[in-house]
Amino acid sequence: MDVILCSGCSCALDLCITALARRGQNILIPRPGFSIYRTLAEGLGINVKSYELRPELGWEIDLDNLESQIDESTAAIIINNPSNPCGSVFSRDHTLDILDVAARYYIPIIADEIYEHMVFPGRTFHSLASLSREVPILSCSGLTKRFLVPGWRMGWIIIHDRQNVLEKEIRKALQCLSQRIIGSNTLIQGALPAILKNTPQEFYDDVMKTLHDHSRAAYNCVMKIPGLKPIVPDGAMYMMVYIDLPCFPEFNSDLEFVQRLLMEESVFCLPGQCFDYPSYMRLVITVPVDMLEEACQRIQEFCERHHYKTAENTLRNNLATVDIPY
Repeated sequence: MDVILCSGCSCALDLCITALARRGQNILIPRPGFSIYRTLAEGLGINVKSYELRPELGWEIDLDNLESQIDESTAAIIINNPSNPCGSVFSRDHTLDILDVAARYYIPIIADEIYEHMVFPGRTFHSLASLSREVPILSCSGLTKRFLVPGWRMGWIIIHDRQNVLEKEIRKALQCLSQRIIGSNTLIQGALPAILKNTPQEFYDDVMKTLHDHSRAAYNCVMKIPGLKPIVPDGAMYMMVYIDLPCFPEFNSDLEFVQRLLMEESVFCLPGQCFDYPSYMRLVITVPVDMLEEACQRIQEFCERHHYKTAENTLRNNLATVDIPY
């Protein structure tokens, strides 16, 4: 069996980690990365080691750092492309370089590709399995992100093992594990052929155009805000923003920054700490554009109040307009 249905992509990731790794072994996960990787692994007694992504290169993997994390206890590498939280999309050459590392060390890959259809114009998604005949790859994906309906809970694992590297036990383990929850959403299973067949291409095109427009609007706004540096996303539904914390002396961390932002402006962003990447925050760009623009405006007002230079200038200007009695 090469396709296993799961209750969403998170369930697919859970089954892959459980089947491939044993207690005391380790898996490699991206930093910054989706927090569920660590949660699932450590809950099973599996160790987690992080490899670095490089913001200055559009969040490409630091391949030397990735290679340095591999040891005799490494059971799998998780690759998330397109990325949550970064919104990055790897080039074909970079994807091949990743596969080369995995092939040299005989490490299977768990490919989290839930955002595979969320790629902005000018970029192309290259699945890991489409470029490799050597490395065994468990590709995890699902319906919910493409159709923007989280409650459907329909995901899957596709086993790509052209060299029969994975033992029969791995396939059997995945099949048995998938039966613990009596399978995925049966209503959506029944509707799946119609969903895939009858959804017009215009729907997908409109979703991508909307997300791309939102990403540009958010980037153009945030890049003008003192103390913040957004990184242009190439896909998915997120944008990472660097917080130059020394410019905001009231706050000791990204967590304090976003907490005060929520309290003062009712704008909620996830702190970089959620993705093991301090001094950043993640914006979600799926909200209606008028709400997105208002949120960005509120972030700007918040930063101008707390940025040490703009706050000093405001105070100085206010004092200059005050009539001082003699």
